[in-house]
Amino acid sequence: MADHIAVFDTTLRDGEQSPGISLNMQEKLEIARQLESLGVDVIEAGFPISSKGDFEGVRLISQQIRKPVIAALARAVRQDIDRAWEAVQEAARPRIHTFIATSDIHMKYKLRMEPEAVLKRAAEMVSYARSLCPQVEFSPEDGSRTRPEFLYQVLEEVIRAGADVLNIPDTVGYSTPEEFGALIRGIQKNVRGIDNVVLSVHCHNDLGLAVANTLAALENGARQVECTINGLGERAGNAALEELVMALRTRKDFYHFQTNIVTEQIYRTSSLVSSLTGVHVQPNKAIVGTNAFAHESGIHQHGIMTNRETYEIMTPESIGLKKSQMVLGKHSGRHAFEERLQELGFHHLSADDVNDAFQKFKDLADKKKVVTDSDIEALVSEELVQIPEALQLKYYHVSSGNSLIATASVRISREGRTVEEAACGDGPIDALFHAVERAAGLDVNLKDYRIRAITSGKDALGEGTVKVEKDGRNYVGRGVSTDIIEASVKAYINAINKMLHDISQNPNNSDRQKEAIEAV
Repeated sequence: MADHIAVFDTTLRDGEQSPGISLNMQEKLEIARQLESLGVDVIEAGFPISSKGDFEGVRLISQQIRKPVIAALARAVRQDIDRAWEAVQEAARPRIHTFIATSDIHMKYKLRMEPEAVLKRAAEMVSYARSLCPQVEFSPEDGSRTRPEFLYQVLEEVIRAGADVLNIPDTVGYSTPEEFGALIRGIQKNVRGIDNVVLSVHCHNDLGLAVANTLAALENGARQVECTINGLGERAGNAALEELVMALRTRKDFYHFQTNIVTEQIYRTSSLVSSLTGVHVQPNKAIVGTNAFAHESGIHQHGIMTNRETYEIMTPESIGLKKSQMVLGKHSGRHAFEERLQELGFHHLSADDVNDAFQKFKDLADKKKVVTDSDIEALVSEELVQIPEALQLKYYHVSSGNSLIATASVRISREGRTVEEAACGDGPIDALFHAVERAAGLDVNLKDYRIRAITSGKDALGEGTVKVEKDGRNYVGRGVSTDIIEASVKAYINAINKMLHDISQNPNNSDRQKEAIEAV
């Protein structure tokens, strides 16, 4: 019988630490719901001590997501552990994940602690966490660069103190598969009590080896993998969940491992995370990139038409890329639309969400002959995370040309007042954004703007993504339309609405100094 591998997803903690990503509570909850549908064993929901928003997000997920273990990260500090427990105590299966650095370079220059003090702190804080929570995970930060003898000693002490899971991180992505496999093998051989705990690994991708290192660890005794959707994470990111899971599934003849992941939910999860974070997946990304199942070469196309196995080692259907059996258009009814939503994995929509999405579908179908699955996903994603619309776009007009100064005028409703403004810019989008700022009476720092076609053809649905910054926090807005200018301004207003909502919910945000902590 194949060994079970637990999948620990840290998209909402390590993934959100990617530069420029900032999710609000409802966005985090929506991702958590999808991770539950995906079948992950553990959701690391956040780092509660880092901010009030992170704390509230972890607590909300703990209250509403019941199947997976819900973990909260904490430094090996009593205050962190108390805050983590407060956030996860309502979870059906809570876990505190505590860590402290153990490599010589981290102990000397970051912690400024002697090894004996680190050893004592690790054991004491694991014991304290265990007195509060039934599950405790411990990570020796920078484990792959820690002296093996000291690492063994720390791990033995935290096992005695009550740790259930030992996670070995390759924090800076420095290790190689052979080295990391040997490290895990050494732990299995030299740490007393290791058979009584789950051995986990958390690999970063600085050298592009995160997935390879994780697989090497599994071959040498690790039974939990820590990963993120689309490989999100600090610097170059983490081991990508979809790559690990599909490697184990596709090469089960070699690895002989199994997971609880519902692989048909992979593409849906990847798309949701990409949409809400504003981080688009590169076309040639393994498993979930748009080119992953595309074949342009004539030789490849001939082989695929003859036998798909000539150039495809897995099917698109295995990750949830279903081929449409039924064309949807303006004559399609609500029943057919709802069935397609179910096929695409949208199982948690309320009746109001479905109504709104169906109306948008009908509006789009009046403009397009055929509405694709990608179009539907884009429309529904707009309904998943609703925030109060402090600003509502009523009208816009742009004038631009190669010999004209681009100008734009907008009519915006804010708190019952209608405001009209105009502005110039270095093109129609820039002019529109300036006009919106004037109408809103806000000074907005635009960090990033992107536009892409969701599908092909002249009637393709366009997706605008905008990132704005206020007081050190980033807000990602998204808008879709067959008109790319409309998609852009909708995305800009969506980002501003998120910013205004965050400020209204947390009036002290502008004064809050979020503690900069480099986590595992």
